Amino acid sequence: MSPRRSRIAATHLVGAADAAFSRVLAEHTVTVAEVAAYRPGEFYRRELPPLRTVPAAIDGLGLLVIDGYADLDPAGRPGPGVSAHRVFAVPVTGVATSAFCTATHAVPVLRGTSARPLHVTAAGMPRADAAQLVRRMTDRFRLPDALRRAGQLARTGPPAPLQGSHRPG
Repeated sequence: MSPRRSRIAATHLVGAADAAFSRVLAEHTVTVAEVAAYRPGEFYRRELPPLRTVPAAIDGLGLLVIDGYADLDPAGRPGPGVSAHRVFAVPVTGVATSAFCTATHAVPVLRGTSARPLHVTAAGMPRADAAQLVRRMTDRFRLPDALRRAGQLARTGPPAPLQGSHRPG
């Protein structure tokens, strides 16, 4: 492995029938081997290759909600969401759990009883609309269910396929 490359990157997709993610239709995990190593300000070089497979996993993709920032500053410096918007030509809502020093334009969104805001940005749609979408997403906790599920898949990977079959009796 060269210093410019790392082994793998994965994208975890949770697809829903509506923007509130009230009914999950599919979960899909894609792993890509030998992607570019992380470089500050160029996160898209590592994360975009597996994300490119998303349209094949979901028919009629109309919106992406990502864990992270769409853009990185008020001038629109591209972040992962802008890169995804350029590739897929659909609106992208970025939802970050931590503040990023240059993202002073991010809309703070409080959910549930949390005193810590989510930081919402957007590409291809107004930030205010993206923030409203995040406020309406299913679940009463700080992090919406779909993002929590995608994060869980990122930490643990997809469930292992069943080996063989078991018939009771």
